[in-house]
Amino acid sequence: MTSTTLLHLDSSISPSGSVSRALTARFAAAWLARHGAAARYRHHDLAADPVPPVRAAYDALGRRTERKGVLALDDIDRLAEEPDEAREWALSRPLIEELRAADTLLIGSPMYNFTVSAGLKAWIDRVSFPGVYQDPDSGEPLLRDTRVVVVAVRGGGYGPGTPREHCDFQVPYLRAYFEKIGVSADRLRVVTAELTRAADIPALNGLQPLAAESLAAAEAAVDELSRR
Repeated sequence: MTSTTLLHLDSSISPSGSVSRALTARFAAAWLARHGAAARYRHHDLAADPVPPVRAAYDALGRRTERKGVLALDDIDRLAEEPDEAREWALSRPLIEELRAADTLLIGSPMYNFTVSAGLKAWIDRVSFPGVYQDPDSGEPLLRDTRVVVVAVRGGGYGPGTPREHCDFQVPYLRAYFEKIGVSADRLRVVTAELTRAADIPALNGLQPLAAESLAAAEAAVDELSRR
């Protein structure tokens, strides 16, 4: 089996009892068992070890880079004009390189206030530097073959046909983002577990059977995807 790389991001602020963490751990364990010694695995806990938010110098360097067109990473190094810009790029480049090197990106994304967590959004902002996911010579997308597995967990129900379907700014946002940076639509898979708060929110208690069905379906989907 050829060498392959899994980049695993968790973003739940709950250190225990997190459904998204349990599901991504399930995927990672099966993936590692399948790939064995050939595997390269990197895990980031974006809640326990948050990515620093981008600052003004990041924006300044990004705008200067964008005016130059698509550049190699080493060329961006040389564009930094002041220490703050060099610092911002030094925080960003390793994370960008990790993403570019990953064959599979696994994201645990609980819904907070209808969207992704602050920790995941900070990572997205940090790795979203202009042009870094295009080949400088051909302009081809570097992530077109990257597989992205999103484990989206929601305490309530936001699926198609539910009263709060229109409030889901989590999954549509992640789909749009990864499409923007060049991930092929057929390489993005979303696993959802809904109604995870049905047991402890009185208004949702009657939906516990649906919650159990949703979790079981998510576990089965994670198992199936981890075998690919």
